[in-house]
Amino acid sequence: MKYHLITLGCQMNIADSERVSAVLEKMGYERTDNEEEANLLGMLACSVRQKPIDKVYNKIAQWNRWKNRRNLITFISGCILPTDKEKLLKQFDIIFAMSELPQLPDMIRNYGVVNEASLSLPKLRTPKNENIIGLWGIKPKYHSSFEAFVPIQNGCDKFCTFCAVPYTRGREVSRPSEEIVDEVRHLVNQGYKSITLLGQNVNSYGLDKKGEEISFAELLRKIGELGNASEEEFWVYFTSPHPQDMNREVIEVIAQYPCLAKQIHLPMQSGDDKVLIKMNRKHSMTKYRQIVQDIRELIPEATLFTDIIVGFTGEDEKAFQNTVAAVNEFKFNMAFIAMYSPRPGAASYRWDDDVNQEVKKERLHTLSETMKQHTRVYNEQLVGKTLKVLVNGKDRKTGFSNGLTEGKITVRLDRYAPELMGKIIDAKITSAADMSLSGELSEVYTAKEA
Repeated sequence: MKYHLITLGCQMNIADSERVSAVLEKMGYERTDNEEEANLLGMLACSVRQKPIDKVYNKIAQWNRWKNRRNLITFISGCILPTDKEKLLKQFDIIFAMSELPQLPDMIRNYGVVNEASLSLPKLRTPKNENIIGLWGIKPKYHSSFEAFVPIQNGCDKFCTFCAVPYTRGREVSRPSEEIVDEVRHLVNQGYKSITLLGQNVNSYGLDKKGEEISFAELLRKIGELGNASEEEFWVYFTSPHPQDMNREVIEVIAQYPCLAKQIHLPMQSGDDKVLIKMNRKHSMTKYRQIVQDIRELIPEATLFTDIIVGFTGEDEKAFQNTVAAVNEFKFNMAFIAMYSPRPGAASYRWDDDVNQEVKKERLHTLSETMKQHTRVYNEQLVGKTLKVLVNGKDRKTGFSNGLTEGKITVRLDRYAPELMGKIIDAKITSAADMSLSGELSEVYTAKEA
């Protein structure tokens, strides 16, 4: 019995998919990358943008055609808007919320798929109104031997007008800090080198359980102390924070502990205060600017990533130019730029999408080129330096490896070195491009190979 699982969307869906895999393999299923040989076909969907949900409809149409010639069970979970869920109910055999994952074996059994292993699968009881806790109680089947994602929170209370997450994942629920630290400790002991703490708004961690749970800064401190006590070298990241809840204490803690990676992803979305108000972002550019100043002061070596939406309803040329000015001011190392598209369920869906598609494309191009001017300057300053690099894959160019610096800048290494996969090594940076670096492995690694 084999299963095939497709994961769309963000890192949270990736983390969820690892728990889905754990449940299915406990039932006796074996994972396959070839969907044509699978008996069970599943997807973790993302309704947050139109493109991923279009992929869902295209794929289920194909799978349902296959049912004419062989027995299949199909299922779907993930971030699904109510409007999409209503349509998908008729097309998938099983549809469930991630909080219902512990019940997935029973759902599959109802389709007559039973084996000895599935009968012995333990039933996980979930607290009333906090079913997501039961999901976190499932030990994941990690997709990598050196990189892992650790959920610390689910849902969001911010209700940005462009965003559907509160309607797909619900309100914020913080995972018990003891569980989080235990999972990180387990990963470190297993030799993991890159660990990312996940949540829709990580720095509001604990606010839903005031007096019962620690703050995000305190959680980072506990993990930092864990790192100090360990002989292992590893980097801990987090995503995504919200500027409203980001404070100087968090930045001070990151500066204090070596294992807390010196890379911060701080979504800006727009550089214009009026657009931010319309987005219901709950932060001003003055607030955002102060956070960046604190980062530059306390962690001058940190790289800074962001998210930006172009063409949001009401974004005129003046507002867009304010965003261009912000990119020039903050000199981001990476900006994930998206053209606004209305999503059913989000508040802005009711408003006119009044920025022309061609204008959106032009603005996206302009921002991308503006960002590249700054990333190129930053990257060129690294040429000649020796940096720590996590080797994470084979490069598309034959004979080369890929890696990431602590600041998550891609490095093409000068030879293919499978023996170094998943290790943090020294690399001398030899050249720079707009969005990446090239480097050569230290002589010590070449000597080891010889």
